Amino acid sequence: MASSGAPKSHIDAAVQSLNVLKLDKASIKTQLQSAVSSNTDAFRQALVNTLERRLFYIPSFKIYRGVAGLYDYGPPGCAVKSNVLAFWRQHFVLEENMLEVDCPCVTPEIVLKASGHVDKFTDLMVKDDKTGTCYRADHLIKDYCKEKLDKDLTMTPEKAAELKHVLAILDDLSAEDLGAKIKEYGITAPDTKNHLSHPYPFNLMFQTSIGPSGFSPGYMRPETAQGIFVNFKDLYYYNGNKLPFAAAQIGQAFRNEISPRQGLLRVREFTLAEIEHFVDPQDKSHPKFSEISSLEFLMFPREEQMSGQSAKRLQIGEAVSQGIVNNETLGYFIGRVYLFLTRLGIDKERLRFRQHLANEMAHYAADCWDAEIECSYGWIECVGIADRSAYDLSAHSDKSGVALVAQEKFPEPREVEKLVIAPVKKELGLAFKGNQKMVTEALEAMDEKVALEMKADLESKGEVEFHVCTLGKNVTVKKNMVSISKEKKKEHQRVFTPSVIEPSFGIGRIIYCLFEHAFYLRPSKAGDEQLNVFCFPPLVAPIKCTVFPLVQNQQYEEVAKFISKLLTAAGISHKIDITGTSIGKRYARTDELGVPFAITVDSTTSVTIRERDSKDQIRVNVENVASVVKEVTDGQSTWDDALKTYPLHSSGSAED
Repeated sequence: MASSGAPKSHIDAAVQSLNVLKLDKASIKTQLQSAVSSNTDAFRQALVNTLERRLFYIPSFKIYRGVAGLYDYGPPGCAVKSNVLAFWRQHFVLEENMLEVDCPCVTPEIVLKASGHVDKFTDLMVKDDKTGTCYRADHLIKDYCKEKLDKDLTMTPEKAAELKHVLAILDDLSAEDLGAKIKEYGITAPDTKNHLSHPYPFNLMFQTSIGPSGFSPGYMRPETAQGIFVNFKDLYYYNGNKLPFAAAQIGQAFRNEISPRQGLLRVREFTLAEIEHFVDPQDKSHPKFSEISSLEFLMFPREEQMSGQSAKRLQIGEAVSQGIVNNETLGYFIGRVYLFLTRLGIDKERLRFRQHLANEMAHYAADCWDAEIECSYGWIECVGIADRSAYDLSAHSDKSGVALVAQEKFPEPREVEKLVIAPVKKELGLAFKGNQKMVTEALEAMDEKVALEMKADLESKGEVEFHVCTLGKNVTVKKNMVSISKEKKKEHQRVFTPSVIEPSFGIGRIIYCLFEHAFYLRPSKAGDEQLNVFCFPPLVAPIKCTVFPLVQNQQYEEVAKFISKLLTAAGISHKIDITGTSIGKRYARTDELGVPFAITVDSTTSVTIRERDSKDQIRVNVENVASVVKEVTDGQSTWDDALKTYPLHSSGSAED
C-alpha cells in the first residue's frame, strides 16, 4: 500500500487489522494447544491423585520431602504387584518349566566389566551452568522436538521432517552431535533457562565396595540377567545337560537415573522379571510355536518405521515365516508376552510390538522387539524381547576362563572340517606385553567367519586390524602371530556356545500402564459428582471382594463374619466393612480400589453379589458365596456364567 501511494490513514488501519489478525491467530493456536493437552493432563492428575490418596504408591521418604525416582507401594499397590508377579510365574515359569533363581543385588565389578556395563552403561548428561542441576541431553532434545511437532501449528513440512529425523537417530548421536543440537535449537535448562554445559557420559550404576577394606569394588546390579549367565554351567547340569531350557529371575535392579520423571516409569530402584532362554544357535525352532502362531496384534517392523508408516496388525506366524521376526523362539515369546499383558488388563488396541531400528540394535543381537504400551506419556517400552545370540555367555567365558558351553552328542562319530586357531604366544608377548593374554583369548574366541576373513587378509596384506573387546580397542595382528587352518577330524560331539532369547519385563512400568488402562470416571446416581473406578480384572485386583452388612444389625454382622471365614478358607482376599455408612458410599470406596465384587448381607440365608463395572447383582445362598467368587476370580468361570446360573437381584436402595 505504501509503495502504491496509499494515504497514511489507510495504511495505519491495515496495520491495525493485521495486528488484530495476529492476536486472533495466537489465541486460536493457544486454544488448540490447550485442547490437545488439557484432557490428558486432567486424566493423569485425577489418576495420580487417586493412586496416592488410596496408597497404591507414594513418594518414598515423604516426610523428608522425598527423593526423586524412589517410590513406596502401599497396601493395594503391593497387592497388585504381588498378583502381577504371581501371574508372571504361572504364565512363564510354571507353564514353560523354567528354572527360577534368586541372585544377590550386589555384584562384583569383574562381572559387570565382562558384561560391558562398567564401560558402556552410560547416558550423556548436561548441567545447568549456574545451579549444577543435571539433565539427560537426549531427553532435552526429545522433549524439544516432540513439543514443536505437537504444538507448533505453523511449522513447515521440511522442519517437521527434520525434527522427526532427529528423533529417529537420537540414539546414534555422539556427545558432540547432541551438544551441537542443543546449541542449534537454543535449548536451555528447563527450570531456570540458564545455559547448559557440553554433554558428557555418566555411568548409571550405583557403585559400592564389598567388605570393609574397600579393595573389592562392586555395583548394585542394573539388571538381573548377569546372575543367570554366570550360573549357566550349573543350570545346564541341573537340566540334565539338555537344551533348550530357560532360567528366570524376579528381583530388584538399580539405575542412578540422571533426572527421574514420569512417576513409576523412570525410577532408580525397580523390579525386573527376566527370562534367559538358552537355545542351539543352529536350531531356533520352538515346539509350541503353533499354539500362538495365529495370534494377531499390532506390530511395528523397522521398514514401516523408516518409511513413516504406522504399526499394522500381523499374525505372529506370518511375521516369522516372512522373516520379519528372526526365528520361531523369538516369535513364540512375543506371542506369550502379548497374552500375558492382555490378560493382566492391558488394552489390546494400545499395545504394540516395535522392532528395534538398526541404530538401536546391539552389534551382537540377531533381532529385538519392544512391547510398547500407550499411556498419557506416549508409547512406553515395558518389555524387551531380544535374540542376544551368544554374546553374554561368550563374554563371561572369556573373562572368567570357565567354558560356558553346551554339547550335542552324535549317534555316530562324524568326520568334520575343524577350524584351528593357534596364537603364537611368544610373538604376541613381544608385541603386546601385559596385554598378551587378552589378545590371545580374543583370537581363540573368534567365530569361523571372522577367522577366515583374518586368514585371507594376513595372507594378502601380512597384517590386519583386530578389535579386542576386553581392551576396548583395535590392535595390529601380523602374520607371524597366529596360525589359522582347517583340519579334518573325527568328532563324537559338537561343542558350542548357546544363543540366548531374553524377554525382560519392567514390572513397575507395566503396573503404571495397567493403572492408566483400568482407570475411568463415572457419574454418581445423583449425577452431581464423578466417581473414580479401577476396572482391574479379578486376576490382579488388590482385593477380590468386600463384605457389607446392608444395615448395622447383629444378625447381619454375624453372617458377614461367617462369610469372611469361608472366603479366608478359600484363599480369597477380602475386606469387611461394618460401618454405618450408606451402601452406595461403601460401593464407591471399593470401586475406587478396583475391587471386582461386593457381597451385601441383607438377610440371614442369602446375600447379593454385585459386579463392579456393570453394577449387576445376583442372589446367592450364604453357603455358596465363597465358591461362586472363587470360580470367577480364578478364571474357572465368568460373571456372565454366574448371571445365567443365579437369579438377578434388583434393588434401587442397594445401589448408589
